[in-house]
Amino acid sequence: MKQSTQILSIFMLTCIGASCSAGAAQPEPGGTTTFSQTSETTPGNLTIVNPAIPASIKFADQNIELDRIDMYERFDRELTSMLYTHGNTLLLIKRANKYFPIIEPILKKNGVPTDLIYLACIESSLNQRAYSPAKAAGIWQFMPATAKQYGLEVNEWVDERYNIEKETEAACRYLKKAYGEYGNWESAAAAYNGGTNRITTQLDAQLADSAFDLYLVDETSRYMFRILAAKMILENPREFGFYLTPEQLYQPVEYDTVDVNTEIGDWAQWAQKHGITYSILREANPWIRAKNLPNRSGKTYKVKIPRQKSLYRSTQDVKVYNQAWVK
Repeated sequence: MKQSTQILSIFMLTCIGASCSAGAAQPEPGGTTTFSQTSETTPGNLTIVNPAIPASIKFADQNIELDRIDMYERFDRELTSMLYTHGNTLLLIKRANKYFPIIEPILKKNGVPTDLIYLACIESSLNQRAYSPAKAAGIWQFMPATAKQYGLEVNEWVDERYNIEKETEAACRYLKKAYGEYGNWESAAAAYNGGTNRITTQLDAQLADSAFDLYLVDETSRYMFRILAAKMILENPREFGFYLTPEQLYQPVEYDTVDVNTEIGDWAQWAQKHGITYSILREANPWIRAKNLPNRSGKTYKVKIPRQKSLYRSTQDVKVYNQAWVK
């Protein structure tokens, strides 16, 4: 029985009727996954399906072997956790259709493997307005000092950590610098979470070449495996029971862009003059952080104005960035 047929087991963990059952997951040649059927069910017809763990997974053109017990168990933990956090994982797939078309070309342009897009998935679940208790912000979750270090403007009027294009460019600069230091992308990714000072110190202290071989605090130790789990699910959600139609995916918004290089006394009035509400202006440009913009330096800001047809589901162009995400 194919894993995709177990959608009720995966989404609702409840089977209707006494005949519903499933067994252990088994990998098929080529990486697809099926479930062997058994006649056993748990009390109350509640069936919990364990995901199949592959022998290896490819990341940034590197084959990551999962035979070593710590590698297997760490990956199994994150894949299982992500599969059974259904709401967040569904939202991640829907948002990917909206934001991957923006992020992935920037990674390619900067020579960063596109698999690093899953780092952003783990950082923020692709929530453009994400803000952590530690004051990290945006899809890439930059801290204020690090954001400024990598060229982003952060103040009470403008916070470019919420500018998806600029924050992705900054993330590329960070990751490429870390890769230059370590020579592998898993250590660069670990440094994104734990900081380059910590990863460099621990690689030296533990006589290791890869973050996979480090004993680290739990959050950083789990981080790379969460990225791998996100990659595995988003590459083929249906194999794990996530079924969506094209219309259920969040659609990219089409914009016109207005250059602003002067002071803005009231963004609400500015928005009204451009045919949108203040709320829509802020949603389209979350880097705007106040009702006004002094702009004493005369810097040019590119302000996005959503096209009217992109504001309504009935007139949006339905696009699917990855056909694996839909039926």
